[in-house]
Amino acid sequence: MKSESLWKRIGLSLLAVTVTAGLLAGCSKDSALTGEKVFYYGDTTFNAENDESDVNPHNGYSGWACIRYGIGETLFKYSDAMEAEPWLATEYTNVDETTWEIILRDGVTFTSGRALDAQSVKECLEHLTEVHERAAGDLKIREMIADGQKLTIQTEVPVPALINYLAEPYGCIIDMEAGITDDGNVSGTGPYRATLVETDKGLTLVKNENYWDGIPHLDTIYIQTISDGDTMTMALQSGELDGAYGLPYASLPLFENTSYTISSCETSRSFFGVMNYDTEVLQDARVRKAIAGAIDKEGFTSVLMNGNGSAATGPFPTSLPYGDHTVTAQPFDLETSRQLLAEAGWTDTDKDGYVDKNGRKLTLRWLTYPSRQELPLLAESVQATMKEIGIDLQVNCTANHLDFIENGEWDIYASAFVTAPTGDPEFFFTTHCLDTSSKNRGKYHNDELEVLEEQLSRTFDIDERAKLATQMTQVILDDNGFVFASHLKMSIISGKGVTGLTAHPCDYYEITVDLDKN
Repeated sequence: MKSESLWKRIGLSLLAVTVTAGLLAGCSKDSALTGEKVFYYGDTTFNAENDESDVNPHNGYSGWACIRYGIGETLFKYSDAMEAEPWLATEYTNVDETTWEIILRDGVTFTSGRALDAQSVKECLEHLTEVHERAAGDLKIREMIADGQKLTIQTEVPVPALINYLAEPYGCIIDMEAGITDDGNVSGTGPYRATLVETDKGLTLVKNENYWDGIPHLDTIYIQTISDGDTMTMALQSGELDGAYGLPYASLPLFENTSYTISSCETSRSFFGVMNYDTEVLQDARVRKAIAGAIDKEGFTSVLMNGNGSAATGPFPTSLPYGDHTVTAQPFDLETSRQLLAEAGWTDTDKDGYVDKNGRKLTLRWLTYPSRQELPLLAESVQATMKEIGIDLQVNCTANHLDFIENGEWDIYASAFVTAPTGDPEFFFTTHCLDTSSKNRGKYHNDELEVLEEQLSRTFDIDERAKLATQMTQVILDDNGFVFASHLKMSIISGKGVTGLTAHPCDYYEITVDLDKN
């Protein structure tokens, strides 16, 4: 009952903020007077904190904003079953292990007016791989040949997941002749184009009158960055917003059985913690195992997330063939965690409630950020259970989390990440777990994992790829270098009269040509 009251106490911190006047200042013009069809959309993610500072897909993770807001499109997209299917392309042929032929769709133009052809795609991908380290590492392109609407891609080595990677948001095709503006705006092929891009504030979209797949219903869309979930909740309730993404899960019941529509689906977005191997105490496998066993995943997901997700074992949800049902992790067991700490020499000698060793209390720095609404709540819950095993957990929840990572001022970093956004398991390992991974922030290394990845990178058979991914997941779980807390549902709220705003398993495709407001 003690832990249950804790969950309730933490949950009561929501819905305590009053909406400030002028929240949507500059976005409140009366569309009834202008005859325009205008849409107001709140989002927590368009900000530098999430590495989405603009809509240029060649910049960090800004491709997510480009594709989410209907500005850019990729050669392939994901179905509801997370299978890659043609989009700007119509078909492809895997000629041999390193050669791919892609046929492009006729009749597509960029918002600049330029026609989409193989040369324009070649220019885009060339620039992408010049400036985007992660994309270059994924695609491994050696040469491209443009011939009308046929693009031939030759890779340096076999890349079995190439088509999946080309559907990743960094693969949004933009017109390099039109260029990238100083504020990170681009010319894409989507149903909308951005006329204003303001980092950490939002952007303004207008319809693409020449969109290849139909005429968009809305004239203007105002995307407003609202980092505080309670503020967003009240703005949606008051009618200042027509739709919202990123509401606290605790707010969702307020919109059930009302004129609002909640679109939800399971995704591979996960909350997980990364251990910093530069921290001496975390180099002890027993300490890492004790920490992993002191995180109450079930309590967190069932109470603080209001069931809008599931407790995680590994990086992938059970809906995927290489998901949680195939692996095991350290179970939640506080007594076992206490024993592991004692074996590592950490005991409470001064009886102050915290374990110590050689006169030093076991204090760890938990770093996270606030824009994912439940990450601060996860931090509070872990802080409480760590105290029960004698660890003093100091929480730093800040929008400047990347600065603390760069400076090494952290011991455990908790974040939210879509682990299988390409519908393929290799993505997570190559971004987080290898010596060459751009997000291997804890400097994790495992010889066996490196060997398995080498095999996975050359394996084309889907079933074999799933088996290798399962083995790789078990390796990192056995090391407890990563601790996975939960898998999340994606939920988008639509106001009265709004249609076409639908959640998708990959967490992309929010603003589409189908979006309308009556």
